[in-house]
Amino acid sequence: MTTGSRGASRPRIVAIADTDSYVKWAAALLGGAGERWDASLLVLETPLVVSEPQRAAAVKGSGLAPERVERVEYSRLSSQLAALRPDAVLIAARGPLVRVLARDVADLKPRPVIVTGLPGISIPATRKALVYRTQCDLFIVHSRRELREFTALADRTGFHQRFALATLPFARAAVGADADADADAGVEPDRAPATDLVFATQARVPATRPDRLRIARLLVRTAEADPSRRVVVKLRAVHGEQQTHVEHDGYPELLSTLGPLPPNLVTSTVSMGEALATAEGLVTVSSTAAIEAVAGGIPVIALDMFGVSSKLINETLADAGLLGAEDDVVHRRFRHPDPAWRDDNYFHAADADDWEECALDLIARRHAGALVSRPALDRRGGALRDAWERRIALGRSDTSTAGTVAYAIGLPLRTALRLWHRVRRSARARLAAVPVGEG
Repeated sequence: MTTGSRGASRPRIVAIADTDSYVKWAAALLGGAGERWDASLLVLETPLVVSEPQRAAAVKGSGLAPERVERVEYSRLSSQLAALRPDAVLIAARGPLVRVLARDVADLKPRPVIVTGLPGISIPATRKALVYRTQCDLFIVHSRRELREFTALADRTGFHQRFALATLPFARAAVGADADADADAGVEPDRAPATDLVFATQARVPATRPDRLRIARLLVRTAEADPSRRVVVKLRAVHGEQQTHVEHDGYPELLSTLGPLPPNLVTSTVSMGEALATAEGLVTVSSTAAIEAVAGGIPVIALDMFGVSSKLINETLADAGLLGAEDDVVHRRFRHPDPAWRDDNYFHAADADDWEECALDLIARRHAGALVSRPALDRRGGALRDAWERRIALGRSDTSTAGTVAYAIGLPLRTALRLWHRVRRSARARLAAVPVGEG
């Protein structure tokens, strides 16, 4: 990795990321900050780490030069960070891994500012998101609504955090004076004619096979309704590549169970930007691709067939007026969001972003010796608990003896505990089913 020379006006920030979503987010966030920062990205080897094609696709067009990106094994991470001497470290990862890495970064001397964030739609705000990031100094969110809801949650739970606002990298195309004026007037940006219906798949939404099969059948029906236009199933990864969330019942397998498919129903693993370039409209349950589509002036249908709930992560899309039924998909009745929704949800003016200002303030405190340490959450188990969490977060990438011992002790205990909870729930259910007056 080329680190370049450190200048007084160029604070150094190093991001650590592993999965496709987080590598893409970290590269775009740092790339968008431009020459103001000495920025680089370490891709951490974990069981879910991006493949080389995924890494290249994530970095392409981000603004972060490819030579500023390097793969690193966990065993070398602390020494690599010590050599780079960052002013700030951006931990872009799933919650359990953030907790592990934040402990490691907090042990560096001098301690860098620890920044974190989430790579997409983060409504509803969750307690877990705060708990995992207790040791982080700054938590980046992407909309005024997220800022409000996370702040309120932190106040209610006592997991106090400093939050900062950054435009979602995938929404930047629509953020600016001209775009804001167009949005206020209800005018969508001009784009070339396109005819594809693009379906943005998700690994965990919906969760059950019957629900995912229902979507697969809807896509077939939509393709059959108009053979002259394509239905493109946009996959997150090619076969064998990992994703941020493990996917069960993938759409290629589900579609293969439905017999001969119409020739205009195709799957694609190109980037979302490439897929949207030929899209008439986007269909999803709650993918952040909906925000990317809106940014490009592409209308959206957020499926309402499973309702609206925090588990589906579709509450903010419902508020935008983007919900549509199966018949709307078949007839391609796409929607643009309510203009009043935009400023509160991912399309605020660029000058509202303050993550860089907040990070620089914390770095100045660090240089002045006034950066207050944020202790890890006080939990039972001590060093053994830390080793267990590291092994769970890193899997086979953790080769430490402590991790091996903790896993050998902890796995049977966790299995027994889960069995005990299952028996208790079953017993309670049986007792609740006994009519009053019997037994």
